Amino acid sequence: MSIDISKTTDIAGFIGSCLVDGDTGLMLSSQGGGRLDLEAAAEMSTQVLNAKRQAIRTLRLNDNIEDILITLSKQFHLIRPLRSNPGVFIYLALDRNRANLGMARLQLKDVEGAIDI
Repeated sequence: MSIDISKTTDIAGFIGSCLVDGDTGLMLSSQGGGRLDLEAAAEMSTQVLNAKRQAIRTLRLNDNIEDILITLSKQFHLIRPLRSNPGVFIYLALDRNRANLGMARLQLKDVEGAIDI
């Protein structure tokens, strides 16, 4: 079992990240954060992810979430469920002025692919 998300710190604009149990909203691992309350972010992101999953079911889209992007005026927030275990996800917060969103998504995909739960 590997739950290493330390490589998220290499993503330009990194503020904080955590690996989250999507059923409970509890963090399994975290990096950084500073003034950003990662425990609260994990809990709230769980609600966002579950709401989107419900919308997909209601709309009968027969599809899966690759990632969810939330753009704020100063930050990007990414929520990425694990392909190997969709009940777990990575939450990543980035400083919008220093981040390259395209590269961040690719790097987060690599981090996600290395996690084995």
